[in-house]
Amino acid sequence: MQCNYCEWRCELKNDKFGVCKMYYENNGEIAECFPDRWCTCGISKVESIPFYHAWPGSKSMVIGTSSCNFECKYCSNSYIAREDPTKQQRGMFEFTPQELIGMAVKQNCHNIVFNVNEPTVSLPSLINVSKEAKKIGMPMGCLTNAYMTEEATEIMADIFSFINISLKGMVPEFYREYIGIKNGDPIFRNIRRLARTNHIEVTSPVIQTVNDHELDEMADFLSEINKDIPFHVFRLLPEYKMKDTEYPHIDRINDSLNQVREKLNYVYFHNFVGSDWVNTVCPECKSDVIERLSLGCGGDRLYKFSCLNNQCQVCGREIPIHGRKVNWNTREVS
Repeated sequence: MQCNYCEWRCELKNDKFGVCKMYYENNGEIAECFPDRWCTCGISKVESIPFYHAWPGSKSMVIGTSSCNFECKYCSNSYIAREDPTKQQRGMFEFTPQELIGMAVKQNCHNIVFNVNEPTVSLPSLINVSKEAKKIGMPMGCLTNAYMTEEATEIMADIFSFINISLKGMVPEFYREYIGIKNGDPIFRNIRRLARTNHIEVTSPVIQTVNDHELDEMADFLSEINKDIPFHVFRLLPEYKMKDTEYPHIDRINDSLNQVREKLNYVYFHNFVGSDWVNTVCPECKSDVIERLSLGCGGDRLYKFSCLNNQCQVCGREIPIHGRKVNWNTREVS
């Protein structure tokens, strides 16, 4: 039978696994090879994941599984995404959905975010987690490459209320050379679809001389959908097969964002210590409505929130935020 979770649409039959090696056929149905198995179950700040416009200040339980449906040459999580998932199971945790939710509540987490690898490769487990989360009104978010089928996109739209999509490039040549897929058309389609009903933010991992010249085109694409989509330009430090590649030059990348900032209302540039471009600025009066600290890889955090009722306190313009500010320690929404 054909797997309908991602756009590879792999044939699963006669003990044959697909690209991600996470599914098999069982009596005419798609079955998960490693249900309820997690590579991590930790605590993070929602800004460091990164989500800048969803539940600011909240504490998130971060979960992930194994494998991926991409072969990114520069993958910084290759030790999870590119290893054989069968060999990884010895070091995995096994938690039921009820146990995960229980731990999240015990740690005063406001939400759960899947962010280590690609959620499409573990969709049945995530469906079950979301059912338990919905019972207590706990939001779920994720990071995804969005290379999924239209059927899976509808499932993702139901499971996750806030989603950060990785827009890695625009042209087919990039996707063939650096990602291992034919083109980005399914990704573009799914960004348009999810933007209609869900809170989305978009992150583009930038590699100098490889995809930095596509930032303007990415901005054009996003602005046609909604100029308010938060756009994270992520200074990628390449690993895996590109670990010897020169790190992107901060000033050079920032200079290339001048036109991008004119096309989108919320453009951020981070993943390095001391970034001056992580604050949310009101598009109308240019006041800082949310201030953040950039502490490098995975270190962004909320510093000052001046956006009562999700409005600029200077000019009154509405600032698109999914949810409200959340107290880090108590889960209390303000």
